[in-house]
Amino acid sequence: MSGSRGPGRVLGVLGGMGPAATAEFMRLLAERSPASCDQEHATVYVLSDPQIPDRSSAIVGKGEDPTARLRSGLTTLVRWGAGLLAVPCNTAHYFIDRFRGDLPVPLVHIVEETVAAAAGLSPGGAWLAGTLGTIKTGLFQAEAERLGYQFLLPPEDALCEVKRVIDTVKGGDRRAGGMLLRRIMDDLWSARDIPLCMACTELPLAYDASGLPADRAVSSLEALSDACVRALYAPAES
Repeated sequence: MSGSRGPGRVLGVLGGMGPAATAEFMRLLAERSPASCDQEHATVYVLSDPQIPDRSSAIVGKGEDPTARLRSGLTTLVRWGAGLLAVPCNTAHYFIDRFRGDLPVPLVHIVEETVAAAAGLSPGGAWLAGTLGTIKTGLFQAEAERLGYQFLLPPEDALCEVKRVIDTVKGGDRRAGGMLLRRIMDDLWSARDIPLCMACTELPLAYDASGLPADRAVSSLEALSDACVRALYAPAES
């Protein structure tokens, strides 16, 4: 297999938001790539920067704006040689969208890919759960409207419980986060039996630990990894 080659483009990943979600994204990328040996995988440069200011806090006016650090991280990856970019954090894209058009290489947009995946799984709609910041920005709702798709928002108390799930996973306890998410989904599914769209990259980690059916949820980490694989392994244009 010494003559095997991976994709020509290097993928640059700006992670650390949070570190566990970035690690899971990398695992999914490797698992879902059409590679039969090391050399057929893509070259990936990862800049994991957990010191990027909290995105949700900034959105609600209680924290530092992370835009400059996000821009710096992405441009650093391009300088290193990345020809394609990905950020496994949904809320960060509220800030990235401000300068996305200035990036010299394409960005695989996690929000666009996750909404498309939700529409493919459940054309009749899905529950939307994420950070309070992501919900407040309307990022997912706007993309859904553009596609003619519909999200249902959980009640405010349930969204606060979702925040607890995210914080619990960030704190290193996926099992406890999964148990809490299971209780939330039991209540939501008793109200309407439609899949869950996980608009935060910590939620798939909790969902995997919850014992809930895999086919009843859309993971933004899976949507992003699948889209990166498609972009990296797409046939070269002649």
